[in-house]
Amino acid sequence: MPYPDTYYKRTVAESRARPSLSGAEDCDAVVIGAGLAGLTTALQLARAGQKVVLLEAEIVGFGASGRNGGFVSPGFATGGDDIARMAGKDVARKLFHLSAEGVEFIRETIRDLSIESAEPQPGITSVLRYDDAASLRTYREQLLRDYDYELDYLDTEQVRAVLKSERYFQALRNPKAFHMHPLNYLRAMAAEIERLGGKILEGSAATSTSLSGPEKRVCAAGGEVRARHVVFTTGGYTGNLERRLQRAFLPIATYVMVSEEAPDLIASAIATRDAIGDNRRAGDYYRLVDDGKRILWGGRITTRAASTDGVVSELRREMTGTYPQLAGLKTELAWSGLMSYARHLMPQIGQIEPGVWHCTAFGGHGLNTTAMGGKIVAEAILGQSDRYKLFAPFRLVWAGGVAGLAVAQLTYWKLQAQDWWRERAY
Repeated sequence: MPYPDTYYKRTVAESRARPSLSGAEDCDAVVIGAGLAGLTTALQLARAGQKVVLLEAEIVGFGASGRNGGFVSPGFATGGDDIARMAGKDVARKLFHLSAEGVEFIRETIRDLSIESAEPQPGITSVLRYDDAASLRTYREQLLRDYDYELDYLDTEQVRAVLKSERYFQALRNPKAFHMHPLNYLRAMAAEIERLGGKILEGSAATSTSLSGPEKRVCAAGGEVRARHVVFTTGGYTGNLERRLQRAFLPIATYVMVSEEAPDLIASAIATRDAIGDNRRAGDYYRLVDDGKRILWGGRITTRAASTDGVVSELRREMTGTYPQLAGLKTELAWSGLMSYARHLMPQIGQIEPGVWHCTAFGGHGLNTTAMGGKIVAEAILGQSDRYKLFAPFRLVWAGGVAGLAVAQLTYWKLQAQDWWRERAY
């Protein structure tokens, strides 16, 4: 299947065909899925001298890892209070710092591999769409007290000086977070894995596995891979290869659009290079790309395939509702991708059985948490740490199947209604 037409594809720095699996391969670890989690796991293993084979059904970065908004910031799809309730305050604190470590891992990888084409840009700002300075200050103080993590507070005047919209009020800015071109980052990682001796085999969808015993086998159309360790990192594109994973997450579609070139018009509305997200659970996120000439705008989720054109119409209404001055800005390109969500909204990272690992269900917070997840799975395989056990409270629980998808869609609509009700006076 060809890579979908996205802004990232059109601006990719490196693109080349890779071979498919042919015959038998023996290695220390076989990783299934060449998204960010799989590539990070494989890179860390290859750096340690392990012989690694990475199987990808399509091409490197084909899934959500190569199609997302490009935001790299700490945190998870669920909040710190809920994590503390499920796992305890000490674990919640350690998990938060693991997510922040994922941010730094990506930053360091960009630096160490000189991935200039990743175009990292510092700063992510989260804005309120209703007036509530007190609660935002309280949250900022709690984050500093509980996690020793500091954000910058911006009052309404400061926000509207750079985001010229009456829909916005106060904000928190994270100067340590950044945004980037995810597909260029992924492909540079793939090249480094290969430089270190790892094999990446594209067009090689795993079709069956044999996971008992010390030697595992993963079969694809062209042959099989034999390894001591198998790592599943297939995210929203997980099929029925491993039913224990398939039943434990929901595939959720999200949507992104990119505008035409219009730097002067865009500058009349947005005067910052920070990436922006609003505080709504059903919110929007956006950032300037192409040196400020275009806006990349994302949002909306659906639990089944939807018309991209129809969803883009909704995204455009959000954009022009926030910035009426952008009513004449045309959309040039739009696409979608599948994320994976667990019922508890936390990543599912761990060991299914001896030598069989999973790293999935990142719930729309994939860039930092997949990096962190791949890193700690590699540490476990190498015997360097057991930090993956911090995710033990968030097990592979049944996500509800078709009923779970229906509940997720209804929950999303409920959140949209709550957002509307809360903002109606503004």
